[in-house]
Amino acid sequence: MKKLILSIILIFQAVIGFGQSNTIISGKIIDSKTQQPIENVVVTIQNTNFTQLTDLNGKFTFEDQISGKQLLLIKSDGYKEQLLQIEIAEGKSLDIDTIALENDLTQERESAIITISENDLDDDNSSSESTTSMLQSSRDAFLQAAIYNFGAARFSVRGIDNEYSKVMINGVTMNRVSDGRPQYANWGGLNDATKNQEFSSGSSPSDYAFGGIAGTQEINTRASIYRPGTRISFLNTDTNYSYRAMATYSSGMNNKGWAYVVSGSRRWAQNGYYEGTDYAANSLFISIEKKLNNKQNLNFTAIYAQNKRGKNSPNTAELSQLEGLKYNSYWGLQDGKVRNSRVKNTEEPIYMLAHYWKINPKTNLNTTISYQTGQIGNSRIDFSKADNPDPTYYRKLPSYYSNLFLNGNYIGNSPTNISNAETTKTNFLTNPQLDWKNMYKVNAENLANGSRFALYEDRNDEKSASINSNFSSQISDNVLMTAGGSYLYSKTNNFKNMLDLLGGSHFTDISTFGLTQDQQQSDLNNPFRTIGVGEHYGYNYNIVATKLEAYTQFKFIYKKVDFYLAQSFSRSSFQREGLYKNGYYPTNSFGKSEKINFDNFGFKGGLTYKLSGRNYIDFNAIYMSKAPNTKDVFPNARVNNSATDGITSETIKGLDCSYVIKTPLFKARFTGYLLETLNSTNINYYYADAINSSGNGAYVSEVVTGINKKNRGIEVGLDYQITSTIKLTGVAAYGEYTITNNPNVSLTDDASSTITSYGKAQLSSYKQAGMPQQAYSFGIEYRDPKFWWIGANANYLADNYLSVSSILRTDNFYTNIDNAGIKIDQTLANQYLKQEKFDPFFLMNLVGGKSWRMKKTTLGLFATLNNVLNVTYKTGGYEQSRNATYRQEFEDHQSGGPSVFSPKYFYGYGRTYMANIYLTF
Repeated sequence: MKKLILSIILIFQAVIGFGQSNTIISGKIIDSKTQQPIENVVVTIQNTNFTQLTDLNGKFTFEDQISGKQLLLIKSDGYKEQLLQIEIAEGKSLDIDTIALENDLTQERESAIITISENDLDDDNSSSESTTSMLQSSRDAFLQAAIYNFGAARFSVRGIDNEYSKVMINGVTMNRVSDGRPQYANWGGLNDATKNQEFSSGSSPSDYAFGGIAGTQEINTRASIYRPGTRISFLNTDTNYSYRAMATYSSGMNNKGWAYVVSGSRRWAQNGYYEGTDYAANSLFISIEKKLNNKQNLNFTAIYAQNKRGKNSPNTAELSQLEGLKYNSYWGLQDGKVRNSRVKNTEEPIYMLAHYWKINPKTNLNTTISYQTGQIGNSRIDFSKADNPDPTYYRKLPSYYSNLFLNGNYIGNSPTNISNAETTKTNFLTNPQLDWKNMYKVNAENLANGSRFALYEDRNDEKSASINSNFSSQISDNVLMTAGGSYLYSKTNNFKNMLDLLGGSHFTDISTFGLTQDQQQSDLNNPFRTIGVGEHYGYNYNIVATKLEAYTQFKFIYKKVDFYLAQSFSRSSFQREGLYKNGYYPTNSFGKSEKINFDNFGFKGGLTYKLSGRNYIDFNAIYMSKAPNTKDVFPNARVNNSATDGITSETIKGLDCSYVIKTPLFKARFTGYLLETLNSTNINYYYADAINSSGNGAYVSEVVTGINKKNRGIEVGLDYQITSTIKLTGVAAYGEYTITNNPNVSLTDDASSTITSYGKAQLSSYKQAGMPQQAYSFGIEYRDPKFWWIGANANYLADNYLSVSSILRTDNFYTNIDNAGIKIDQTLANQYLKQEKFDPFFLMNLVGGKSWRMKKTTLGLFATLNNVLNVTYKTGGYEQSRNATYRQEFEDHQSGGPSVFSPKYFYGYGRTYMANIYLTF
């Protein structure tokens, strides 16, 4: 009986399955100008798993069980997206016939974009540099404004650092183990070659990785997906470089199963926007694909991007008043030529071999092996037994004399010091730059004893190898599973490298701050070592890191509701290997440290409720932990093996909810979000006066642990096509980004080889710094049928804050022995400790372009004029931590004018332009 019932059920299911007839949807995509078919156009039925690519004849076909009103999204690089409403009768065919795509001139912004990352705020990657680089693949109105309208002001979406993002090339993670941030310079200048991107905002699901709270970006360099043809362009701008020449050729897949892409560019400037900022970068790209059979392909990609650029200095208000906003203290004239002492040199080629396996029509397995090697160098001047050559050294500025105290009495207003301040001002204005000639002179006078001044670079030479595999399968019509795993091995050699003895004969590798001969040695195994150009000195150590990751994700797609669930696991292992036996830490610097391991988990999920084919509600939630970066694990890695006391993984929580409208003419997104990061760590290095109980100064490493942050806010993006030629956009971002607790602060003083806890820093309710927390934009765009367009946008940005000193907000500010004999005025103390809020500002930008189509050739021009009104505004800055007590702050504010150790600021560009001419054929 059981067998009979089972047989009847199986027969019944077979009959039902046979009786269900699939709907056939077909169409053809052509170029509106040439009327030629377009291959590899992505055609998607919105809110479903159904996606097709057009063939050589521009045709696509869906054979699926689907009916009712649907939205058909049509996308192809270089063309305007089309969103068509279609109505499908169940079991019947629908022939959409021919769809003509128009050339999208606005996409030239992506090829011409100059990313923030090419002009970092400091030696490290800027926390906001991902804004332009990560989001350019998105067509969301809000994210587009974040790139092109707010990017110059260092706006960061939801106020999240890009170390919480995930950036991949062919599935391989590009975030560095040292600071968690992607090194965009590794593929800088290759805009054409890296334009095939997919971006998932926030914690929304990605088909390539579990991701994080700052989005997931996948760059695909598979040769066969590039549009066949040649593109040549030349760009001129007055920002961080002056010129860029770029050429790209893509073959397409030939009848022998081969495809390849070659791209190259050069960017250069004798002087960038800021004084003394030269720029030279060369980039090469090649991708070769071989079709092994109908199911398997191999693709090899090589990326080489060499970048060398002079940096610009942050400046105090005093320096900006004396020399202007473009003043840069890092350069000086040598034999009549500009020479910058702070140069960043990046050269880290990437090699990838990817295997694509279509196991069956619904299942794919993609695997990539990657190897990267190279170096990053940041140069600066070293000096020994000589005065600091920095022209902005505090004793060389007028504020030193105007704020002078003697035995607790203010004497800055005495006739002598008023005269000294004026003389110092005159001297500075006469010689505001580095004096290379004097450094060579001093070295020449000390040939026998070695160079007093030298130019060196802090080098990071990393070698990393990784393997990544990603599996995807459509388990049923409603369920899609993706899963992946990866393994990374990284070894980074960190050292000081001598670049130039500046006319001297040698340099002695000692620290003059050491109190004993042993403490003066950077390597007790080679004491009083003399070095020449190209040799290592000062510090030398390896950081070895390994990371194993795995994740799974399930998407469920139904008529009214879609939802997903994802989970991840990772194990990270870090170890320091000291190559020098440091004189301060003879027992804890040479050899290998203990391995430090972190196990981390992540869970996220979300759903989309479809109110109709045009309106839906989207919800995402995430809970995960994240291993600290190596720079935070070893806080004083240059001199010892010690790990940060009690360091743990960060905990990350996130929620966001959106209401989305998508129609052919009007698109809108309204989003609210709440994000929390708990137990993060921050490391700083500086010289601090009166930092210890004796009131003496010292070079220290500051470790701030247990930092909790909350980010909440609202995002609005509106896009309305009023007519076929006029479009309006509106964007609003309101955020509140705060520190929510009082983290712990400790300092390591190398001179005494001690770690001192300073207790809690009173940072609760302080604002997170470095980005506007409010941003608003309104734009209008006109596209003429004769292939020209022009647009304008007006932007208002506000609520940007100065980065505050942690040590200044500990009890040490009040209790240090340096405060003996002074009465603390709490009102003044509160003024000193109040976080500075930058002035809001208004930016207006113009953009336009024109193209000429001649059969299969296109000639185009794209141009922008940014900050049309030439508004002056601050993009960031930080308090100096040298002053650590109330007395120092009190004395530093007595003149009523500039303070000696006042904050240093970064400013945005004034009025700038960019023009790009291109030819495609």
